[in-house]
Amino acid sequence: MKKLNPLTPSLAMVALLITGPAILTAQSVPAPTFAKDIAPIVYQHCASCHRKGEIAPMQLLSYEEVRPWAASIREQVAAGTMPPWHSDAPRGQFSNDRRLSDSEKALIARWVDAGAPKGNLKDMPALPTFTENWEIGKPDAVIAMPEPFLVPATGVLAYQNVTVPTNFTEDKWVQAIEVRPGTRSVVHHILVFVSGPRPDEAYSQTIPQRPRRVQTGTPQRDSKMADTLFATTAPGTNAMVFQPGTAMRIPAGASVRFQIHYTTSGKETSDRSSVGIIFAKQPPKNEMHTSAFFNAQLILPAGSADTAVPSAIRFDQDVHITALFPHTHLRGKSWEYRVTYPDGRVETVLPVPHYNFNWQTYYIFANPLAVPRGSTLEAVAHYDNSVNNPSNPDPTKEVHWGEQTWDEMQYTGINYTVDAESSKPVRSQSKSNN
Repeated sequence: MKKLNPLTPSLAMVALLITGPAILTAQSVPAPTFAKDIAPIVYQHCASCHRKGEIAPMQLLSYEEVRPWAASIREQVAAGTMPPWHSDAPRGQFSNDRRLSDSEKALIARWVDAGAPKGNLKDMPALPTFTENWEIGKPDAVIAMPEPFLVPATGVLAYQNVTVPTNFTEDKWVQAIEVRPGTRSVVHHILVFVSGPRPDEAYSQTIPQRPRRVQTGTPQRDSKMADTLFATTAPGTNAMVFQPGTAMRIPAGASVRFQIHYTTSGKETSDRSSVGIIFAKQPPKNEMHTSAFFNAQLILPAGSADTAVPSAIRFDQDVHITALFPHTHLRGKSWEYRVTYPDGRVETVLPVPHYNFNWQTYYIFANPLAVPRGSTLEAVAHYDNSVNNPSNPDPTKEVHWGEQTWDEMQYTGINYTVDAESSKPVRSQSKSNN
């Protein structure tokens, strides 16, 4: 019989040495708790929408509010449905990317699997602060509709146009903008325009556009004046905060025009929408320009499951694109934006494979995209006008451009700066708020 060396470990001892510490380590890792681990994620990624008066259907600020939804949150997070983000561009390309990290998703799954424990309230982070429901913080100025608009209980309303004077006696530089619907249940979207001297365009449309119908209440305008897109809100649209050193100009004496798409809700409702503005602390190095391009000649054949509709612009100056905003209605299913550079190189700069009409996003580049003169930006939207689209109002209908939700649009908002302007001096503004 072979004698064992007392210094030689048995197989059982070897197994214990190998597995013992691992087992102990696994057993010693505590389950995540809401107070310590989950609340910080919820406050950072969810609270801005999941609070009173915002777009989400329920508030998620306390354990008691979150706990009943724990299993649903795990499913939505695992599927990538929440937080809503519809581009598959690499992480880091857009500064407002809402996607959770893989480690955050795993933490939520472990928390739910452990029974969603509350934890020690001493570990709770401070509640996020919201200034009077303004995402941008307390505005320096609020420009509101002068009186409420009464939305009837039923029927179809043409776009409403309300013009409000700013009474600014000098140019104002805007660092942050937020459009606030007065009553979200009846406001589908708002475009806010600044009426002032006609600016020089940095680009030209390369696809001819059919004139749009005259909007209700739109007055005749001086040929030397123009309505410049200033701000937008639609379901899920984020407020706009410009990078330091960049701001948008409101000319002295300008007016603000609200173009509002109301939808009836079954009961008579009053709305008084507004736009909040935070002024730049000093004149900027770069002036932000906000504009749009679109294809109003779109035709979607009845029953077609995939119709591609392009639009494009050609840049006549060197610019930096800071944000893009794709917009269609209920038949829109995806977008792709490509830049063709003067040397022939083609780059996809924004893929949106899963467009969602209920969550419309300004995609803000973390590093503004340098686009030299002579480049072309093409936007291609794809539409599903078939019975397979559960949101389709009528798959038997050929669809054209139109303002109502059952019509369609192919529209892109664009924010950019012009390189040549960065070397020009800008006019200063006083610190007084009018």
